[in-house]
Amino acid sequence: MTKRQVFDEFARIGQALGSGARIELLDLLFQAERTVDELAKETGMSVANVSQHLQVLRRARMVEVRREGLFAHYRLAGDEVYMIWAAIRSFGEKRVLEVREVLDKFLSSRENMEAVSASDLARRMEAGQVTVIDVRPDEEYRAGHIAGAISIPMSQLASQLGRLGRRKEIVAYCRGPYCIHSDAAVSLLARHGFKAKRLEFGLPEWRARGMAVSSGDE
Repeated sequence: MTKRQVFDEFARIGQALGSGARIELLDLLFQAERTVDELAKETGMSVANVSQHLQVLRRARMVEVRREGLFAHYRLAGDEVYMIWAAIRSFGEKRVLEVREVLDKFLSSRENMEAVSASDLARRMEAGQVTVIDVRPDEEYRAGHIAGAISIPMSQLASQLGRLGRRKEIVAYCRGPYCIHSDAAVSLLARHGFKAKRLEFGLPEWRARGMAVSSGDE
């Protein structure tokens, strides 16, 4: 056994992440476990393509599978998988010009949209000064959410504005810093006269900081 062989084994991890499609699948699995069909529907990829990508991730020990009847449910192999992605993302944002240029274009609608930091949100939640809404799909909310947040999926927000009071500011969050559902939620709320901001990132980042997370309908 040589040091090169050791490094080659580490390189397999990087090879598994050498696909935007596979990173997109992981981004969904950071929220909740899913079947192949569910992942295909979310990403617009074919079931066969999703299956192939998942097998690559599984061989790299980044995802695991739980079988229930005829269905295979995929989940992250551990929190370390998210940490790898967070490190790649941070490096790209800080060091890679092409990443910054693409993000500037993709998130151009955020230019005048103020974000709330995690520490500020935690402080204001403890003081009862803010209402936090999770605009991800309900199944993702049940799998894990910011403790004290209420579930109003973006697809239902317009019809459920009556649930929200106007005395407190509303903070919306979704899957992560590149998820635009919270942006859309803030825009919709503002058009209806609510004071609203978005959280600077999503549930995975909140959890990674050791902040309070609940599951189920709590």
